[in-house]
Amino acid sequence: MLPGAEMEAPPAEPSANRIVVYERPGFEGLQREFTCDVPDLHELDFGDCISSLRVVGQPWVAYTGPKYEGDAFPFEEGEYAEVEPRGSFSSLRLVHHDLDEPQITLYEDAGFAGRSKVVREETNLAYGYFDDRVSSHEVQRGVWLLYQDPGRGGRQYIAWPGFLVGCVTSKKIVTDLQLSAALDYVKSHPLDPIDVADFERACGVGVAVTPEQIEEAVEAAISKHRAELLAERYRFNMGLLMGEARSRLKWADGKIIKNEVDLQVLHLLGPKTEADLEKKPKADKAKPAEVEKRRKAAVVVNGAESLEERSLMEQLRGEALKFHKPGENYKADGYVTTPHTMALLKQHLEITGGQVRTRFPPEPNGILHIGHAKAINFNFGYAKANDGICFLRYDDTNPEKEEEKYFTAIREMVEWLGYEPYAVTHASDYFDQLYAWAMELIRRGHAYVCHQKVEEIKGHNPPPSPWRDRPAEESLLLFEGMHKGKFEEGEATLRMKLVMEDGKMDPVAYRIKYTPHHHSGDAWCIYPTYDYTHCLCDSIEHITHSLCTKEFQARRSSYFWLCNALDLYCPVQWEYGRLNLLYTVVSKRKIIRLVETGAVRDWDDPRLFTLTALRRRGFPSEAINNFCARVGVTVAQATMEPHLLEACVRDVLNEQAPRAMAVLDPLRVTITNFPAAKALEVPVPNFPADETKGFHHVPFLPTLYIEQSDFREVLEKGYKRLTPGQPVGLRHTGYIIAVQNIIKDASGHVTELEVTCTRSDAAEKPKAFIHWVSEPLVCEVRLYERLFLHKNPEDPAEVPGGFLSDLNPDSLQVVEDALVDRSVQAARPFDRFQFERLGYFSVDPDSTEEKVVFNRTVTLKEDPGKA
Repeated sequence: MLPGAEMEAPPAEPSANRIVVYERPGFEGLQREFTCDVPDLHELDFGDCISSLRVVGQPWVAYTGPKYEGDAFPFEEGEYAEVEPRGSFSSLRLVHHDLDEPQITLYEDAGFAGRSKVVREETNLAYGYFDDRVSSHEVQRGVWLLYQDPGRGGRQYIAWPGFLVGCVTSKKIVTDLQLSAALDYVKSHPLDPIDVADFERACGVGVAVTPEQIEEAVEAAISKHRAELLAERYRFNMGLLMGEARSRLKWADGKIIKNEVDLQVLHLLGPKTEADLEKKPKADKAKPAEVEKRRKAAVVVNGAESLEERSLMEQLRGEALKFHKPGENYKADGYVTTPHTMALLKQHLEITGGQVRTRFPPEPNGILHIGHAKAINFNFGYAKANDGICFLRYDDTNPEKEEEKYFTAIREMVEWLGYEPYAVTHASDYFDQLYAWAMELIRRGHAYVCHQKVEEIKGHNPPPSPWRDRPAEESLLLFEGMHKGKFEEGEATLRMKLVMEDGKMDPVAYRIKYTPHHHSGDAWCIYPTYDYTHCLCDSIEHITHSLCTKEFQARRSSYFWLCNALDLYCPVQWEYGRLNLLYTVVSKRKIIRLVETGAVRDWDDPRLFTLTALRRRGFPSEAINNFCARVGVTVAQATMEPHLLEACVRDVLNEQAPRAMAVLDPLRVTITNFPAAKALEVPVPNFPADETKGFHHVPFLPTLYIEQSDFREVLEKGYKRLTPGQPVGLRHTGYIIAVQNIIKDASGHVTELEVTCTRSDAAEKPKAFIHWVSEPLVCEVRLYERLFLHKNPEDPAEVPGGFLSDLNPDSLQVVEDALVDRSVQAARPFDRFQFERLGYFSVDPDSTEEKVVFNRTVTLKEDPGKA
């Protein structure tokens, strides 16, 4: 028997304890080294392909399931050239020894009965211990490895400290149902002592379900559904019968219930007939309208199409996400409790009143992009859906990169998306408190001042700091010296004593920067890091749900550790998948490169997918929110095609953008038999599908302009627009025009058409109606296409030359002298229109009194060049 130690006690020298795992036997193939617990090997891209391993220092336990579930296999210090079961381990846990006080009590009989013996060291039980009859045990301290045979031979059993293990070994907990209930109970009652009587009631301990009770419960369920059973026979959903029987007998064995259901159904219906064995007829096909509705709701996540028809509020409301309730943080997976937890949670509830509190914490060193839109919707939306509040908190801990324009733009974008922060705060608001807590962390022995250079501590396996064990008093003096400016930048940092989930050791809490701060001025020359600041600011603001993207999962353990190390209220961190788009880049560094090289004008260039760029291009905020709702709140990263966002834009603009007519490539047309002596005023509906939304009037004169593409000299098969011999209708006028004469310049290019007009009610219906303008405004129109040629411009395998080599030379086309009808004359920046047959367009802020500039937002669904 090998004693271990309490799991809460960190080792004195973590770097000396490690496990190296290999992909193939004999220590070959891919390898990874770990120095701390690994809850899920799959998330570290290693999979569970472990075929050999080396253990240095204290023992490790390998589990066949993630999060330390499934079968457990202990490995003591040594080399294992081939392990069994090969390739089936999904999580690893380090067993920390404390050789001074491990203790286990062994009992001769089950249920902690009979003779007992307290053991505190490695012992051979074959001598004097109830003749090997150890039937139950209770671990007081440490983790113990129990072996079937002397000399650490035979089967192994891992004995962990805790109340629950004893209940299982004593046969109080005997079924999966009871075990599940017991785990839920222990999770919801994290502090000792546990009320044994209440626990046993909640877990069905001692409850015996007789065969007669099961028979009666199944009979009652069948009697209730007898008519449907006789009608549907074996096509009836038998799970319904099992569910109702189980609801009457919570602790009954599910297999026995199923057998009883099968037996009684057979008695009622008799053996299956050929008709029972026939396949169920297929359901009627969905109506076209339903198909279209589902198609609109289709999104692609990681290449697979899925459907999401619920609104964002429906997805986020109440129990939809299975999040913990405020004050029940301890029920969340992985949450770490301390003797102070329940008192702190009680105080938290007194302050918040049980209110949901979230926060959106952007760094003010760049412009928000489409991925941030999901974060905004998730954080603000979850609070709104559950009658809570959401803070906008600037994570302003890096003064070198922060500018006023970023602070302003971030708040503008949050409000543009339709959300109002409960309060706007800054991490720098709490600098005094954060500094005081850093001093306390040093006093408690959890932090130290280090002089290693940045280059020395980069990566996941840097050398241990030689200053890790310096006295707290010395670190306090040095940290005060850092605060008072006695060190140069990079000469000293404050580091926390912990190992993060990704293996990174002792993350930096404070570093020196002699840069004035946007918010606090010259008051500080030391600034806290994200790893130190984030959880503490969440604690100060009593955040209930700290929602962040999946890459921060590796920081979850440090999040809990830091709050608990200072005995502070600890929120719960929840991770979700990022939202990415193809054919773009959103990295701040890469967008800066695009601006510096002149590939785009600025952060709000409409070819980018920053939120300011999307607004400038004309994307409605409602469309972006709808897009986020369709993507849904997923744990997996979502990589989307831009056309799915554009579809959301069209859905909104179809209802919001009034119609106008514009000609981008004009061809002059003269009507030789114009029916009036002066211009006619033609009423044009702002929304043809709903004329109650009003009309605007455009002039109709003998001279007008049409698109060059709407005329061809020679009629081609399938072409339905204007040609000699094929008339067309002019939209909204009630007239049809027919070509009489074609005028060309010296190079043979068509410059003008002379036509005659006929009232549409006096002529045969034409094959097409085209748009036109008379007495138009001359405007500039900017037509945008994708900025990059490939889906993943940052992927070296797809674009070996780097993202700057993948720029689309045709991503911007400027039409200097487009002609637009005068209904848009009073338009202001960001006003949006549908130019009939061309697409949706938005007024650009570059517009002047002399000339309006339009950005094409998206094309229409139909190809404008389609015949």
